[in-house]
Amino acid sequence: MAENNSNVNDTGAKNPAFDIIRLYVKDLSLETPNTPDIFRKEWKPETKLDIDVKHRSIDEPNHVYEVVLRITATVAIGEDTAFLAEVNQAGIFHIENFPENQLNHMLNAFIPGILFPYARELVSDLSNRASFPPLNLAPINFDAIYAQRLQQQAQQAQAPAEEK
Repeated sequence: MAENNSNVNDTGAKNPAFDIIRLYVKDLSLETPNTPDIFRKEWKPETKLDIDVKHRSIDEPNHVYEVVLRITATVAIGEDTAFLAEVNQAGIFHIENFPENQLNHMLNAFIPGILFPYARELVSDLSNRASFPPLNLAPINFDAIYAQRLQQQAQQAQAPAEEK
């Protein structure tokens, strides 16, 4: 009787596998350093957004990774910070049988795209709970950010070679 292994294709190569194991909030914070005085100012905020992605293998033999998307939103009126919201939205993912470049893309672009809507909702909820209008973050093209980072790394690698 032949064994049916759905993870192996007709050529005998292993098929790529991707599964979301768990999504969760790893860290969440809100600071409102200038309340209540900030509420008396006209609401014409400037928003600064910092985004970072970290990932690590948490179960090497089983190809399990943790990916953390950190979003820090700083909203200010003039020189005064209205609020600072930091969200670390994380997930645990099974990623197997992908070539190295595709694995890197998944960890740095594809998965952050999965995590972003959850982080976006938390930022909006935090600002609203602090009695500010909801901060609705625009969609982010993580593929473009990843491509830009690869291009910068290639240029940096090329620069020392050109100096020789």
